[in-house]
Amino acid sequence: MDTKNYLTPAEIAATTVQTGIKKVKLSFSQRLTLGILAGVFVAFASEGSNMAAFNLFVKPETYGLGKVLAGSIFSTALMLVLLAGGELFTGNTLIIISVLEGKVKVSEMLKNWGTVYIGNLIGSVLIAFMMVQSGLFNSGSNVLGAVTIKIAVYKVNLPFMSALYLGIMANWLVCLAVWLAYGAKNMAGKILGMFFPIWLFVTSGFEHSIANMYYIPAGIWAKSNVDWVAASHLSPEKLANLNWNTFIINNLVPVTLGNIIGGGIFVGFIYWFIYLKEDKNRRNVEKVEK
Repeated sequence: MDTKNYLTPAEIAATTVQTGIKKVKLSFSQRLTLGILAGVFVAFASEGSNMAAFNLFVKPETYGLGKVLAGSIFSTALMLVLLAGGELFTGNTLIIISVLEGKVKVSEMLKNWGTVYIGNLIGSVLIAFMMVQSGLFNSGSNVLGAVTIKIAVYKVNLPFMSALYLGIMANWLVCLAVWLAYGAKNMAGKILGMFFPIWLFVTSGFEHSIANMYYIPAGIWAKSNVDWVAASHLSPEKLANLNWNTFIINNLVPVTLGNIIGGGIFVGFIYWFIYLKEDKNRRNVEKVEK
C-alpha cells in the first residue's frame, strides 16, 4: 500500500497531462464562469495585500517588508482558484504539456486560454470597480488610494522587455506553485505547496497579467478622485499616461507574453522534456514495431 502523501515529479507531470485534458473539455459557460471566479479571487488577494502593506510601500526603508507582507496575503488567490474552484489563465499555460503529449489539440488549448483570459478580466475589473466605489481607498488618510494610483502608473511605464522578463519570472513561480499543489495529496500539503512560490513571486516584484487586471484598472478609476491624486504627489504627465491604452499595450501585452513563456516553456515544456518525452518516444517506437 502506497503511504506517500505526495507525488514524484514524474507523477506530477502525468497528472498535469490529465488535468489539461479535463480543462479543455469544459463547456464555454463553465470556462467563462470559472474564469470570472478566478479573476475575482486574484483581485481580492490584490486589494487585500495592498490594504495590509500600503503604509509600508510609501517609505523606502520599509518597502521590501511591505512586499513580504503583501506576498503572504496574495498567496490566498491561488489557494482559492485550485481548492474552491476556478480557471486561471496563467496556471492554464501548463495545458501545453497535454498538447506536447498529443492528448490535446493546440486549437483546444487556445480556446481555453482565450475564454479563461476574458473571464479573468471580467472578474478582476469587477472587483476593481467595486473597490473604487466602496470608499476603502480613503484608508490611511487617502494613502491607499494614492498607492493604488502609484502602482498602476509604475506598471504602465515599464519598458516592454522589462515587463516581458518580469512576466516570465512571475508565471515561472506561479506554475511551480500549481505544480507543487498537484503533487500534494491532501489540502494542507496543497496550501503549503502554493504558499511559498507565490509569496516569493510577489515579494520579488514580478508581473502577473491577471493581477494587473485589478491593479491597473483600479488605478485608472482612482485617479478621478482629487484627494487620492493629491496624496500620490504624481505629476500630471505621469497621470495622463495612465489610461486604458497604456494598460493594454504597455503592460498587458508584454506581461501576458512573458507569463506564457514562464509557465508554458520554463515549467510545462521543461518538465515534459525531462519526464515524459522519452516515454512518448518509446511508446511511438513500440507502435511502429507492432
